[in-house]
Amino acid sequence: MRPDHALERLGGVGDAAALLRLTSRARLRLVVRGGAVVKDGRGRYSLPGVEAAIRAANRLSGVLAEDSAAQYYGWPMKHPPPSPCLAVPRNRNVADHRRRGLRVRFVNIATEDANTLATCPGRTVTDCSARMPFDEALSIADSALRARDVTRSELIRRAEAMPDRYRTRCLRVARTASEKAANPFESVLRAIAVEVVGLAALPQVWVDDIGRPDLVDVKLRLVVEADSFEFHGRRRALTKDCERYNAFVIGGWLVIRFSWEHVMFEPDYVRQVLTSMVALLSGQPSGQPFKRALADDQLRRPA
Repeated sequence: MRPDHALERLGGVGDAAALLRLTSRARLRLVVRGGAVVKDGRGRYSLPGVEAAIRAANRLSGVLAEDSAAQYYGWPMKHPPPSPCLAVPRNRNVADHRRRGLRVRFVNIATEDANTLATCPGRTVTDCSARMPFDEALSIADSALRARDVTRSELIRRAEAMPDRYRTRCLRVARTASEKAANPFESVLRAIAVEVVGLAALPQVWVDDIGRPDLVDVKLRLVVEADSFEFHGRRRALTKDCERYNAFVIGGWLVIRFSWEHVMFEPDYVRQVLTSMVALLSGQPSGQPFKRALADDQLRRPA
């Protein structure tokens, strides 16, 4: 797999050990030399974009905001920023040609809410929660919590202080966010799961001395796993996971598994499966049974 595609699977940032599970050392050296991947430090890599965003912010005397600020802090996210996102004061006059290729937010930011380069972590998560889709914002909030750059209490406090039109969105992210999600893949899966009526899926709950699945509904005895090739692409790992899944089933748990492609590209399918499983386990009519297979182009889809 191409190293830049591998990094996208990892949320835009990753260490050498994780990358080399998906690609080769020779390929990694090649793309770093070509600029498609940036080496941030010893054994740490990221997708490019931070330096260009900082230069754009300097040109406009602004700061990085939203997903560009999240990228600056090194938080894995569902998608890398499509373009630099900058915050400049409301009264700043920025000509159209200077804004080309940028997302400029005209907003007055309190001194304590920004440093010289970016909005502070708490402000960054809240801004992402206000403007981005729920699953993307949740993956950023989870990453910020996992990095210990913010706390849930801070996120909830900031969300409660937001204007009415944003408060509900921000509170939803703040109350759902968890540092237990290992990566954006798991965060996005949880974002889909919380929308399923009757499903109370908790992240990384220890189950019957067997292990900690990605999501668990204890009442329904349902285990939901985000199966990443990064961790299942080797024979030993696959064998170990087969044994773990068998142990869950023998213990009376139902195991549902989704691939990275399912979660990132086909949320409707994931939602449909989870909804049907809730109906089945609750003894409710599940509607018409469905069959589905990935088309060839979906199977070949790059990461």
